[in-house]
Amino acid sequence: MITADDNLLTGLDEVDWANLNHAYGTAADVPGQLRALCGDDEQARQQAVSSLFDHLAHQGTRCQASPYAVPFLARIALAGPDPAREHALELLTGLAVNWDEEREITDGADIAAWRAEAAENSSDKLLPLYEEALAAEQDEQRRLNLQDIRDWVAAGNPVDARDSSMRSYNAVLAELPALRGLLDDENPRVRTRTAYLLTWFPELAGTSLPLLLGLAAHEDDAVAKATSLVAVGILGTTALPGTLTASLDAEDGLVRWAAAIAIAQTARSAAAELDGPLLDRAVAELAAAAAAPAPVPATDYSLGDFHGHTADILLALPPSPTSRAAVAACLPSVSTSQRASKAEAVLPDVFPSPCPTPDPRTRTSPAPSSSFCMPSLTSLKDGGTRRRAWARASPLTDFRPLTQTCARTSGFPRSTTGAGRRKSEHADGAHTWELPCRSRDCSMPESLTWVWGGWALSRC
Repeated sequence: MITADDNLLTGLDEVDWANLNHAYGTAADVPGQLRALCGDDEQARQQAVSSLFDHLAHQGTRCQASPYAVPFLARIALAGPDPAREHALELLTGLAVNWDEEREITDGADIAAWRAEAAENSSDKLLPLYEEALAAEQDEQRRLNLQDIRDWVAAGNPVDARDSSMRSYNAVLAELPALRGLLDDENPRVRTRTAYLLTWFPELAGTSLPLLLGLAAHEDDAVAKATSLVAVGILGTTALPGTLTASLDAEDGLVRWAAAIAIAQTARSAAAELDGPLLDRAVAELAAAAAAPAPVPATDYSLGDFHGHTADILLALPPSPTSRAAVAACLPSVSTSQRASKAEAVLPDVFPSPCPTPDPRTRTSPAPSSSFCMPSLTSLKDGGTRRRAWARASPLTDFRPLTQTCARTSGFPRSTTGAGRRKSEHADGAHTWELPCRSRDCSMPESLTWVWGGWALSRC
């Protein structure tokens, strides 16, 4: 753990960055990016932020080098140049959680499940599997590939995404005792970013909750106050603090919305001390927010999708005519990628009558779904390494079936996605349209999908 008195980049050159990897290869460029983040050149600073996100948390995936950057980012957040501090806190959040986890904020961080998954796929657990596969492999090239992976795992490096992400998460966790003090910082954006970061660490809720409630009670900045109120609800207070109820009467609409979100979160706890009229007030406030434009600025929860976050909280409550109507009111403003799943939840309320018999020409097509399952993936690129992933589809209009069966292809094609179909271009110039499997019980047993940087065969 660092303190604000430490020199910002002390020890930076003592890390063997050249022998660490990030999303684009060697991490030798990370020290220069961290120095640019602390520099006076605003354009270079913005480029450094973009590069650090892209290299260390590429599309939400943390890399071998990611946890090594955390102590330096924490120092910058505590005592760096003012323009860099907010960026450092944003980067720390991105190294702790990925954007899918940020979007699915309703239940907070399921840290017990995350740790169990990481332990199940740790280097110690996987090493015997690689050694067994290496001993049985006869093909020389595959043996070389397996040997490289085996040596990587034997050195203690992660091969599983959750194992890798938890190493970064734990590195950020170690810095939080010092970073929590930034809730008292004079910069409101730093206070806001710190409150948002604390949301993701339920193991420290006992210490964080009183600090967040204190911030919510005395904060003048609407976004910082709203962020701390939502954090209180997510971290799981079961008693209803007066700060939450008083904030329902705040003049600022964003603050009232955040208080309503926190009260609705609290209502979901079996131990919550909550009366019906107060929850009704909260739902009414959320319904009013659903029908209004999103405030600017808003909080960063659900990646800034104000109406999407509102809909998720309402859908998590016991259904009522008011809550379901409010979810429907949210739909036009919900981000496109999230609209289908929320629409599906309220369709029975909007169309209570049975749907008509489908057109015979489309009756045999698989039923639309907002997600498709790829529970087991075997990479063709890394010697048979088994990976696990949950792939979420785009809205219902994406991946609409064109054929009844999946195309079976060979080689390493390049894939492009069009409206309702996927097109594969093979090295020999041939084109194949294919459909990812959409449900566990569909009739399409497998398809070729780009995942984890290589082509993989997915099976239901």
